[in-house]
Amino acid sequence: MAGKRKVCIVGSGNWGSTIAKIVGENVLVHKDLFDPEVRMWVFEEMVEGQKLTEIINTKHVNVKYLPGITLPDNVVAVPDIVEAASDADVLVFVIPHQFIERSCKPLVGKLKAGAEGISLIKGFSIVPTGGIKLMSDIISNMFKDISMPVSVLMGANLAGEVAKGSFCETTIGCSRPDSSPVLKKMFQTPNFRVSVVGDVKTVEICGALKNIVACGAGFVDGLGCGDNTKAAVIRIGLMEMIKYSNEFYGDSSTKMSTFFESCGVADLITTCYGGRNRRVSEAFARTRKPLSELEAEMLSGQKLQGPETAAEVNFMLKEKGLEDQFPLFTAVHRICSGQTKVEDFLEQLRTHPIHSNPGWSEFSHV
Repeated sequence: MAGKRKVCIVGSGNWGSTIAKIVGENVLVHKDLFDPEVRMWVFEEMVEGQKLTEIINTKHVNVKYLPGITLPDNVVAVPDIVEAASDADVLVFVIPHQFIERSCKPLVGKLKAGAEGISLIKGFSIVPTGGIKLMSDIISNMFKDISMPVSVLMGANLAGEVAKGSFCETTIGCSRPDSSPVLKKMFQTPNFRVSVVGDVKTVEICGALKNIVACGAGFVDGLGCGDNTKAAVIRIGLMEMIKYSNEFYGDSSTKMSTFFESCGVADLITTCYGGRNRRVSEAFARTRKPLSELEAEMLSGQKLQGPETAAEVNFMLKEKGLEDQFPLFTAVHRICSGQTKVEDFLEQLRTHPIHSNPGWSEFSHV
């Protein structure tokens, strides 16, 4: 791609604003590659009588979703998504997976030819006629008029810690080799270390499935079960993540090593100890309040991904008669949907065989 690349951040929540800070700083470091202005699409809302976009553009702080963190002056909040994405060469998609199609529909037919995307969205989408799709596939299909390639970025990246500059790692699953160095320069900092792999599907699958496991970890915390039990739940969850990936998405590009990148085991551990899905699930197990009520009370407008992802995954498991082979995924779904009591969570794991080989031998190409 000739000329300097213009970057648009599609989304401005906690994680979107954090990424806008990183990208905004990096485009100024790599002036030979990028246009200095980074537009960030903001869903307009009023905060204490003032438009959120006006607050961001004057005070350079997203006071609702990332308070206390200063954004670079070159990050410009734009309330119109078409205006924000106008002439963008790289679009960074970072909005809740439930809203991707509805939010991005106005962009169809409006994007620059040759534009590429990178998804930071953790979750799946249910297809109305049956089945689920990866968010990268949803985005690619929405913008098939320009044949948009879509990479993914996933990792052990709690937004608040990343925004404050804590050392961490992340993984980019890159859809085409020539994009790898550009995307790495867009995101990497001394404290936000980027590994690039070609196994796009596995990187994305890990980012979605770990939220189901985090719900299970939260249930364990809320029930007061202790560290041994929580470690067992995390291990079982990892085995089911690998088994699910192999069952539904395994092909010649799938690498077992991807599960040991930041997008895999590291993100799983982080989410099971510090993520929103764990926190709300713990509160659910302690209080028995509805998850929707706890989401509203605890997340300041952010969305839970775990329960909906569990439902989406269960749809696929049920279609293939595989629920019994994924006891943790199935138990989390049944609890979140009100079919089973949370205090029965561990009993549902005890009655199933131990996961000791989630399909490692099937990865014969590794």
